[in-house]
Amino acid sequence: MWFLTRLAALAVSAGALAGAPALAAPCGNTSDGFPAWLADFKVQAVSSGISQRTVSSALDGLSYDRKTIGMDRGQKKTFSQSFEKFAATRANAGAIALGKRAMKRNAAVLANVEARYGVPAELVVAIWGLETGFGNFSGNKSIFPPLATLAYDCRRSAFFTKELVAALKIVDRGDLSLGEMKGAGHGELGQTQFLPSKYLAFAVDGDGDGRRDLLRSVPDVLYSTANYMRGHGWIPGAGYQEGEPNFAILNEWNRSTVYQKTIAYYAGKIGG
Repeated sequence: MWFLTRLAALAVSAGALAGAPALAAPCGNTSDGFPAWLADFKVQAVSSGISQRTVSSALDGLSYDRKTIGMDRGQKKTFSQSFEKFAATRANAGAIALGKRAMKRNAAVLANVEARYGVPAELVVAIWGLETGFGNFSGNKSIFPPLATLAYDCRRSAFFTKELVAALKIVDRGDLSLGEMKGAGHGELGQTQFLPSKYLAFAVDGDGDGRRDLLRSVPDVLYSTANYMRGHGWIPGAGYQEGEPNFAILNEWNRSTVYQKTIAYYAGKIGG
């Protein structure tokens, strides 16, 4: 899971999510003002159309998450190593074999995904494998305490306020229950690690059960990941290796060139 690098990339489009409440209480860089900020946020969230039940269930009793702030302040460059070194660890022979098995196991669904979105099956599988090991490492921490803390924190308050609102909307529309809103700890959800705003925008009900469940439903995960790529400009039929048209679209998934190259390399090996 490479959330922090993806977060930096997604922050540039934070204004794309409409409907976040305009808070009266100010942001803060210590825990002192958090209770007042949270109380104000809850009022504004309800007034923006989120149900009182969802707001109360998700946010009542939350406290300032010092660990999250410590991690946020202590961010280091995730991909300081070379592509060769990173790919040798994350897209080695063992990972390639796992990817090929995942392709074979989900061949029918992936064929439908590729036909619908024009995103190659191996590219979707490569992202799935790199993000969470095909769903094995999605995280199990509630996303609401860290999201609320980061929304209050002045460093990126506007961005995380929108993500907190989006998380509440996911519960409100019935895609996931409150107890299912768990991830690696900073707001990301599901087997390919969507931030809540991206979940709202691109999650797809791939298995037809009426829910967009990126935690457990493999069809939902695969359809949604392809929908994300198509929604960010993927050109069906164009190549995705470095120098080809769709390689630039990998920048919309992760701003790290090392990670982009690894996705392309891994997908090529899986597909080959």
